[in-house]
Amino acid sequence: MAVDEPSVSPSETTADPRPAPSAAAPDPSADPTEPHDPWPEGPPRHFLTLDVLGPAGLRAVLDLAHRAKRDPAAFRDQVARGEIGLLFDKPSTRTRVSFEAAAWRLGLLPIALRPDELQLGRGEPIPDTARVLSRYLDALVVRTFAQARLEELAATATIPVLNALTDEHHPCQALADVMTLEEIWGSLAGATVAYVGDGNNVCHSLAQAAALAGFTLRIASPPGYAPDPAILAAARQIGGVTGGRIELTTDPREAVEGVDAVYTDVWASMGEEAEAELRRAIFAPYQVNGALFGLAARHAIFLHCLPAHRGEEVTAEVIDGPASRVWDQAENRLHTELAILYVVLTGDLHGRRLPV
Repeated sequence: MAVDEPSVSPSETTADPRPAPSAAAPDPSADPTEPHDPWPEGPPRHFLTLDVLGPAGLRAVLDLAHRAKRDPAAFRDQVARGEIGLLFDKPSTRTRVSFEAAAWRLGLLPIALRPDELQLGRGEPIPDTARVLSRYLDALVVRTFAQARLEELAATATIPVLNALTDEHHPCQALADVMTLEEIWGSLAGATVAYVGDGNNVCHSLAQAAALAGFTLRIASPPGYAPDPAILAAARQIGGVTGGRIELTTDPREAVEGVDAVYTDVWASMGEEAEAELRRAIFAPYQVNGALFGLAARHAIFLHCLPAHRGEEVTAEVIDGPASRVWDQAENRLHTELAILYVVLTGDLHGRRLPV
């Protein structure tokens, strides 16, 4: 086992057993007490990484997302007559459609922007594009390659910029992941999730989610494919306050043993297609199949951010089996993105403007 210090071996922890998944899990947003406002001066302008929310901010956004799913009419046209841009350098199914649907529900006009249709594709500087789009739009949702490109846009834009995926982070996916876990269990206290595969953008944001929400994340990756140590170090610092734990191993069996949920992602992300054959050989022992999934707790669920390659990172018996929650997970992209759009555009973190 290869360990990245100061990680803790999974064998040193004993998480409380989770209840079996149930549709009747308690609603985590049903606390009648007046919520604490983590941002007295307003929410962050941009949503570039998940950790910008902080633990209380994550809680508030998730509460709004649960409410949006439970009572979609309450959010209808709440940000009417606004416009948002969807600047996508990468192909998308879930992100594109969920953000457009969320925008329409809020009363916003979503405008799809492709780089080959913009002057960006002909060399216009990113700051110039950010300044111009800020004059036309109320927010800009960006799905691109380098995190630095996103941050350069945000540095000049005078409107909120939201990260819909970069090579380093996927915060919108992590929001949906946590929402899905809460729907099943209510509370994440004592929960343990195993992430098996590439230490990529999804893994980075999931580590931040574990730190903010206070659950344990075990990551199993091949040598050389572990997540960014700096991102993990920052997440562990947050986890020191919330009780969240992040554990690293190279052994997928050790990671999955007794966990409450098993999560995986594709072995070659967008932009890594040239490495696909090499990665198939390296990651083959990390396939989530029936034998590996069988090491998890009897009530364990399976998660995948999609798209999935059956026969590679996961087998059909797992992703299409009774423990799979990938379709709920995909649906929850809509509700969590609606919530984050509502927060950054209105500043109403706790939904006080919404009809009762």
